[in-house]
Parts: sequence; C-alpha cells; structure tokens
Amino acid sequence: MEEGAIGPSAQEIAHDSAVGQTPGPSSVSVFQAFFREDRFFLILSVFIGIFAGLAVVCFRFAIDWSRIYLLGSGTVQTPVRLLLAPALAGLVIAILAIHVFPQARGSGVNQTKAALYIYNGYIPFKTAVGKFITAALAIGSGHSLGPEDPSLQIGACLASALGRRLRLSRDHMRLIAPVGAAAGLAAAFNAPISAVLFVIEEVIGRWTAGILGSVVLSAVSSVVVMRWFLGSESLFRIPPVEMRRPSELVAYVILGIVGGLASVAFASGIATMRPRFRNLAQWTQYLQPAIAGLLIGCIAVLGAPQVMGAGYEYIDEAMHGQFTWQFMAILALLKIVATLLSFVSGTPGGMFAPTLFIGAMLGAAVGGAEHALLPHLSWSPGTYALVGMGVLFAGFLRAPMTSVFMVLEVSGNYSIIVPVIVANTFAYVISRTFQPVAIFDALSRQDGLELPSMEEQREESILRVEDAMQPPAAVVLDVRDSLEKASKLADQERTGDVLLIRLYPSGWSSITREEVKKLVQQGKGSQTLESVLADAGQIPYLHPDHPLETALRYVDRWPLVPVVNRANLRELEGVVTQHDVLERYRDFGGE
Repeated sequence: MEEGAIGPSAQEIAHDSAVGQTPGPSSVSVFQAFFREDRFFLILSVFIGIFAGLAVVCFRFAIDWSRIYLLGSGTVQTPVRLLLAPALAGLVIAILAIHVFPQARGSGVNQTKAALYIYNGYIPFKTAVGKFITAALAIGSGHSLGPEDPSLQIGACLASALGRRLRLSRDHMRLIAPVGAAAGLAAAFNAPISAVLFVIEEVIGRWTAGILGSVVLSAVSSVVVMRWFLGSESLFRIPPVEMRRPSELVAYVILGIVGGLASVAFASGIATMRPRFRNLAQWTQYLQPAIAGLLIGCIAVLGAPQVMGAGYEYIDEAMHGQFTWQFMAILALLKIVATLLSFVSGTPGGMFAPTLFIGAMLGAAVGGAEHALLPHLSWSPGTYALVGMGVLFAGFLRAPMTSVFMVLEVSGNYSIIVPVIVANTFAYVISRTFQPVAIFDALSRQDGLELPSMEEQREESILRVEDAMQPPAAVVLDVRDSLEKASKLADQERTGDVLLIRLYPSGWSSITREEVKKLVQQGKGSQTLESVLADAGQIPYLHPDHPLETALRYVDRWPLVPVVNRANLRELEGVVTQHDVLERYRDFGGE
C-alpha cells in the first residue's frame, strides 16, 4: 500500500473476499431468506448503530485516558508536558501511519465516500483499529483535531465488516458504509439529526425512503447506546440565547461575512499546504507530525493551551462569557494555525471540532466587538458563539443544511433560527465565491480520486423536457374520429410521419400516416380510430418540468412522445423525439 493511500488494495479486497465469503447454505442465508433484504438491511442498521455507539464510547474513553496520561490530570499543565507530549506522540503516530496503518491518515470523510463510490462498500477492518489508536493518541496528546470524523470512519469500517460477514448484495454493501458513518458521527456529536443530514448531504448525495430509514435507525440507536454510558448531556452547556430586535440581523450579517472570509483562509491554507508537505522528502514524513506537535506545544506554553485537542470545554467557557472578545479573536486565529499544522502533517484526526471551536470563538469575538462599538445592541456571547459555529460549518465544510440544524439541535432553541440562516447564507456564498472547490473535494483530488462533488451536483444546471420539446403538432386526432376523417387530417400534417391521437377520457396514442392510408384502402374508412387501436394501447406522456433524462426512457421505443399540461392531461404543450433529446444534450455539452 502506497503511503497515504485512501482505499484498500486489490490484494486486500481479494483476501477479504476469500475469507468467509464462500457461497452456500448457512444460518445467515436462511435468516436472510426469511426477510427480504431491504427489511433485513433496516434491522441490520440498528445493530450497526449499537456497535458503532459502543466503539465511539471506547474511543472517547481512549482520548480521555491519553490526555490524562500524556498531559496530566491537573488543570494547569507543565510546560515540559505541553511541549513534549504532542511532539513525541506525533513521532509515534508517524511510524504507525507509515508502517502499520497507512489508511488511518486524513479525517475519514473522503475514505467513506470512496468506499461508497469506488470500493463497493469495502473498508478494511484494520483501518478502524488504526484510526482508533492513532486519532486517540493525537487528540489526547494535544494535536488540534477532533474525534467526530474518525468516529464517522470507525462506524463505517464496522458496518463494512459486518456487511461482508453477512454477504449482503452489492447495492446494500455500497450503502452500508454511510449507514455506519451516520452512526459513528451521531454518537460522537450526540446529535442524530445533524449526523443524518451530513451523511445524506455530503456523503451519499441522495436519499430514498430505504436509505433514510437505515441512516436514521443507525444514528438513533448509536446515540441511545452512547447516552447509556456517557449520559444525555449536550456537548455544551447552552446559556439562554435570543434575538431581541430584527435590527440585530445586521450584526449577524457582518458575522456571516467575517466567518465566510475566515473559512476561505482556513480552506485555502489546507488545500495549498497539504500537497507541499506531502511532496517533501520521504524521511520528513516521520518528523512532520512531531514538528507540528512541538509548534502546537509552543503556542500552548506561550499562553494559549486552549488550542490543544478538540477544545470543547473552552467553547463552553466562551459561550458563558469567560473570555474577552480580543482574546477569543486571537484564539480563533491560533486555532486555524494549529489545525493547519496538525492536518497537513498527516496526523489522523477530524476537522469538525476545530471548525466548531474557530466558529464559536470568532462568533463571540465579532459579537463582542460589535457590542463595544454599538452598546445598544444586545450582547449574548452564547448566541453569537452558536451562530458562529454554524457559520464556519457552512463556510468551511460547505454543508449548509447541516449547519443550520446542527446549531438548532445543539442549542434546542428555535428562536435563533433566523440569525443562523442569515449568517450561514452569507458565509456559504462568500466561501463558494472565493473558494470554488469545497475542502473535501480538494482533498480527494489531491489523493488522486475523482469522487462525486455533492456541491457541484447541487449547483449544476438541470435540463428539462421543455428545453428539448418542439411546438405541438398542428393536427391532433381524436380517438372517436373515423379513419376517413383521420386520413384527410393527416394530409394537412406535413411535419412528420407519426400522428398523435387524443384518447377518451384521457391518455394518448399514435399512428403513422401510412397505417391510416393502408386501413382506408382496405375499406375500413368508416371505422373509428378506437376500433383499430384496441390492441395498440397507450403511449407514455411527459410534462414540461420533467428532467430530460426521463425522456430517454421513452424516445427510443416511441418515435413521438407527447408533452402535456399537468392541470389538463388532454392539453398538448409540445412533442419530443429522440433526435430532439440527443441534440439538446449535444448543445448542452458544448455550453
């Protein structure tokens, strides 16, 4: 396996497929025969959530134990520990990541997407072990990374291993990794709704009733398990939050603009520095995490230990106004630097927690500065910190829907939904304008993978039937017309060989000009079209707003497909042919 590889090798897939994969009757096969696989998959999602929840609980304990052992259990760490713990841990992590767990690097989101779109749901179980050990060591020692993304990948790995063991079909194997990812993220973040939305919005990119059901069941069951062991308290103690006057929205617009610019700087720094660090000499790969840890330790010793680790406790303190706005602005800047150092050095860990930390500090700092300049504005550091978290989530991670519901789910307060939506929108638009490629897309392309960009899919233009349809035919036959009348009307229609027939009470059929003439010549002119179309049946029809790809299902079997009004199925708005559809796609490709 090449260093830093994001997916399994062909040998690993072949070996894993040969173990326990031999077809034949078994208790599992009988069980699956009893249930349809779709229903079985829903039940399996619950067990995936349980296992992922247990794994995340163990992961959280491992991080806490690593922190206590490496940094000490006291409230004030000694400078020696602050300097040496992340540096020595970085050296150990580099050795493990290079020689033992090469797929443990990165955040884990792109690895899960790769399993879905490239490797048919396959993630080596070894990856979960490696991610667990290296990420717990990194976060516990003070590297500026978070546990959510690794938890997402650990859940996906467990789901993949379980799916292979149960010999699921290829379609369900592809989806099982995102199901496990939702479970891992929900347990790590204690926010099932946000986890479901993020996985659907940024990993799967689409949803059906079956996909949504599986993802929801796994997320909810994992959160239930996590709360059983760790309690149901939120990550943060949310103070009372509110927006008193509509005029305060201007302040949140400013926060959205500042957060959008900070997101661009953060994402650009990672996208620029990561390939440069990876292209350095091979021997430097052993030292990069250690040097990054040493520099983070220096930041901590110089007066900002808050930047170490996930930093949830300091987000909580910021929400309750225990820092000055000037110090929170400095912490936001230093956290960006510390996270850049950790992530681009190849240290395993996630970007969710740093994003929330930066957003909370930046939001509270902007709110404090605005209140200092305009004292009449209501000042609630908790409100600005929460909105700031959503702003960075929308601008940096580019998950606009998840960012809104994440803030609402964490706060449990819907009174701030308007500030959240307004600020997040400004941040998202600014980030898209100045950083066209989303951070996860940029990272996957640096790894040599062309994973589907969910953002680009959301933004791409959609061709519709109305873009390719031609004006309606001048002559439309009625099913109660006689063949003689149809022949006379057919002589008036010179634009095509196929004539449309309006059925009664609704529906459409077609007949060629030659067929009409032939039937008239056979002496059947007095018969109605209905009598000769008894065995022909109806032809499908489309609506102008249908996606153009829908027309591809019909135009190869029917030479002329009617396009009708949704409010009146007998009203013809146009017609579409195979030539029209292909010509429109050809023109669209050249635009």
